[in-house]
This record gives sequence, C-alpha cells and structure tokens, in this order.
Amino acid sequence: MAKMASITSLFTSLSSSFLFLFSFATSQSILLPTDRSNQAQNCPSSDPLSYNYPVIGIITHPGDGAGGRLSNATNVSYIAASYVKFVEAAGARVVPIVYNEAEEIIAEKLKLVNGVIFTGGSAKTGPYFERIKNVFQIILDRNDEGEHFPLLAICLGFELVTKAVSKDNNILERFSAKNQASILQFVDNAATNISIFQRFSPQLIEKLSTDCLVMQNHIFGISPQRLQTNDALSNFFRILTTTPDKNGKIYVSSVQAYNYPVTALQWHPEKNVFEWGVSAIPHSEDAVLVSQAVGNYFISEARKSSTRPSMKKVLDNLIYNYAPRFSGAVGSGFDEVYLFQ
Repeated sequence: MAKMASITSLFTSLSSSFLFLFSFATSQSILLPTDRSNQAQNCPSSDPLSYNYPVIGIITHPGDGAGGRLSNATNVSYIAASYVKFVEAAGARVVPIVYNEAEEIIAEKLKLVNGVIFTGGSAKTGPYFERIKNVFQIILDRNDEGEHFPLLAICLGFELVTKAVSKDNNILERFSAKNQASILQFVDNAATNISIFQRFSPQLIEKLSTDCLVMQNHIFGISPQRLQTNDALSNFFRILTTTPDKNGKIYVSSVQAYNYPVTALQWHPEKNVFEWGVSAIPHSEDAVLVSQAVGNYFISEARKSSTRPSMKKVLDNLIYNYAPRFSGAVGSGFDEVYLFQ
C-alpha cells in the first residue's frame, strides 16, 4: 500500500507540474507566422550576365603526386583533391584537363569551362610546360576575342606563366620558401580595391601583413627587381604582394594582369582548408577566411564568362567520373589525389 501511495503521489506531482507549465505557456503570447500569401516575395531574378553553373578546368600535373607510391606509370598525371574541393567550396564544378591528352581533346574540354587553374607542382620543362604555354595562349586569345575567361595560377603555375610571359626560361630565381607559412606584404594598398583582395575585410588585410596566414612551398620565384626590369612582365603584371623567404630574401607572391583576368599566386590558397599532411600549413579561422575569399573571388570571375556549354558534355567530363585516392596514407604531401592515365 505504501508503494501504491508513493506512485500516486508522484503522479499527482507530475500532473501538477504539467498543468503549471501549460498554464504558463498559454498565458504567454505565442507568435505564429504571419499569413503573407498575398504579398510579393523579395526574390529578384538572377543577373542574366552572371552564370550560376560555372565549371573550372584544372590542368593535371605529371606523376602520381606521391613519388610513385600510387602509380609509377610513365603517362600518369594527377590533380590534388584540395584544388577540386577549393573550387567546389566556392560554388563551381571541375572538369579535369589531362595535360598529355591530344591537343584537340584539350581544346574541346576548354570549350566546356568558364575558367582555368594551373596548379602547383615541380615540372618546369618538357611537354608539361609546352602544354601550359599552349593553354595560356588560348586563355589570352579568348579574352582578346571578348570573352571573360579567368585564370588562377598557383605556385608552379605562377612560375610557368612568368616564364611564358617573359619568354625567358631562365627568369626564375632560387628562394628558400619550402613548407613555410608566411605573411603578405602589400605593395600598393589601392590594389585591395581592384584585385583578388577586394573581398578581404580591412581587418583580414591587416592580419595578412602581420600573421602567417598563407602557405608557401617553393624553391623558385622571382624578385620584384627582376620582374620590374623585364619589360614583358612589368607591362603584363601588376605586383600586389611580396614576401620574405626564410632568409629574408624578398620575392613576388601575388600578381594580377593589367588587361586580362589572370591572377598568379606563389602561395597555396587551397591548402589552408583541405590539406593536413604538413604541419606548417596554417589552419586558423583567419587562414580559412583567406582561402575562402580567394575561392569566392575566382569563381565570381568565372561567373562572368559567356561560355554556356552543353550540360550533357559537362556531365560526361566532370571530375565526378573519377574517384580520389587517399594518398596521405602512403606519405604523400597531399591528403587525396585524382589519378589520370
């Protein structure tokens, strides 16, 4: 009986609590959605000049990205998955452009994309450099013909474009900037209003000049003096930032073309968010904001492209037709790579 009385008392207590809460809730003003079915919604139509299905072509690099530990085939090439994720995070998709495919195949793939990325790597000569020069000329030609067709050249891409513009295969200099987080020194603050840095907040611009928020990984580059004394380069590129290497030697770290939507970065915006194999890569919130701002800028440039490819052809050539390999497990500098053979 005592047990029954205890249960009855507990039930009574819970009932009283429920009634109190119900009474409290019903005494309050309950806000319900207002019926606005007769009101026009503020959903303006998209800008007809902005293409909201942008596709980016990324040129593959010779090798497997893992020193032959994934594939030692002589005709294999790769794209680090971080570049793909970098593009996708900014609202675009990727078509891989295999550097050693037939020229006519590459030409057809370039008709499917709204912009191009030249990645980092080590191949500075031979068939790869020849292919980069060829694609670079196509990019310039399409812009000269009236299409807005942007290029983002990263690290090795920066170096190869420097060689292509200068027409000097010995233009590059040696620097000590391998696996180094660094600052960016802004050459002209006005450049932040008209360049890749226009999407950066003033606070982030200030932090870039004092905090190591970008990742460098190169042993070649070009000094401001050498770039400025080369007529072809100084007429083509505006220097945006410089950076000191580990020995304090200054190199050009960001440039933008005067007359083309071509941006070249000696640093790696894709690594801050998507690569984890090297401890020097900055992963702070500010470092992530830097990567996101670069990606958003580049894809905003791609949205200006007038190319409207066949969706069927795009689907047939997207990177989704391939599967990435976990290369970090074999000691690669990349977490994942796509292989092409």
